[in-house]
Amino acid sequence: MADKNDKKKRLSNQRKNRQKLRKDDINVVDADNAKKAVFATGMGNAMEWFDFSIYSYLAATIGKLFFPEFSGPLQLVFSFATFAVAFLVRPFGGMFFGMLGDRLGRKKILAITLIMMAVATVSIGFIPTYASIGVTAPILLLLARLVQGFSTGGEYSGAMTFIAESTADRKRGVMSSGLEVGTLVGYIFGSGIVTLLTFILGSETMLDWGWRIPFFIAGPIGIIGLYLRTHLEETPAFEEMENKKEGRENENHVTMKDIFKYHRRPLIIGLILVFFYNIVIYTLLTYMPSHLTAVLGYKETTALLIILIVMIVMIPIVILMGHLGDRLGNKKVIQGGLIGIILLAIPAFLLIGSGTNWMVFAGLLILAIFLSSMQGTMPSQLPSLFFTEVRYGALAITYNISTSVFGGTAPLLVSWLIAQTSNNMIPAYYMMFACLIGIFVVSKYVKDTSGKPLRGSPPVVEEEEHIDEVLEETDETLWWHEEKDKIEQRKEDE
Repeated sequence: MADKNDKKKRLSNQRKNRQKLRKDDINVVDADNAKKAVFATGMGNAMEWFDFSIYSYLAATIGKLFFPEFSGPLQLVFSFATFAVAFLVRPFGGMFFGMLGDRLGRKKILAITLIMMAVATVSIGFIPTYASIGVTAPILLLLARLVQGFSTGGEYSGAMTFIAESTADRKRGVMSSGLEVGTLVGYIFGSGIVTLLTFILGSETMLDWGWRIPFFIAGPIGIIGLYLRTHLEETPAFEEMENKKEGRENENHVTMKDIFKYHRRPLIIGLILVFFYNIVIYTLLTYMPSHLTAVLGYKETTALLIILIVMIVMIPIVILMGHLGDRLGNKKVIQGGLIGIILLAIPAFLLIGSGTNWMVFAGLLILAIFLSSMQGTMPSQLPSLFFTEVRYGALAITYNISTSVFGGTAPLLVSWLIAQTSNNMIPAYYMMFACLIGIFVVSKYVKDTSGKPLRGSPPVVEEEEHIDEVLEETDETLWWHEEKDKIEQRKEDE
């Protein structure tokens, strides 16, 4: 009872004593440290998506080696089913690592997830094929994918959190877009390795032993990423939260129950944002290489080269979209991407199905530009939904549940629907459906926080000379205080 009364008294005093924002309340981040944070997290993210890209680009080969009892589209379905199953454990990995990240710090957890991903990926390269050990082969493949999925559950959400908390408010969009540059670099490197090996070794040698090489490459990449991450400083937002806890050792940690109970609205909004974002990104970057070869009949090297060029072109566009998000607001940029896919997905897929290489490239590029509007803004928009003390855990939960249900299953669902209907426009319809839901939710329920402090944190600037500008633009209390008061009031009432 005494603790409860003390807590009420403290909350009451906090509200009474809340004064106009002062210079001392504003954090100044070191520009070099912010860049290091972007590079190190982007490097780890590149490794994650290198792992996933080599699997997706080798899906047809893996299907032949591990599921030889099936043929044609069904073989591809089983190969993608193994890809999708790993996503079932992502929410568990997200909950586990996310809650630890909010308690122990972002930096430590990101190092652990990187190690797990590297080990799991390298191990795939050592697995004997079905011809050697029978059904044990796909079982071992599945186990490796489950470890990948579990570790990835804490990886991307942690990386988003780390960058968002380590950069200035006015540059959060363009700096966070570096995370998705890492995604594209990982995809490009993975697809480039597969394309180059296929060209040099030939299809038969790739089927024999060449497919193992990309998985072995994940080892050194993981070591480099781990070195970079262990030399980072913890985020200013997390350190400030920990400093405020000093002298309040009896205060309980936020639990998963607290997240679902007091942060339900941002959780639901986050689930829907990730829903349409992942359907577009997994359909375009993960499924399309196999669509071009297995469904439309393009040569493997031609299909991989076209998508490789598209992804290279996307890198500066993603950074540009992050910059526009800082200037115009993430909400407007995301809305533009959603409307573009709704209107142009069908024409783009008509170009892709034309049989002419440059028209295929044009169709993919149209979709890639609108995807870039999401890639450039989502890494800064999603962390802004949650308060500091729950950001890693809540973001890991919402991101991984939605990714598991909708993102990881997108290649499987699309390939299965095409096999059932023989309709090659299924990917376009699926993306349009997701974006229609997205445009409604973004327009009605998403608050644009571009350039504003993260929930639970004071303003962050890169130069001390910007402090006075922030003080002039900021109201007497931070914009998120009212939200925080409502949550604390609910806890008091209960």
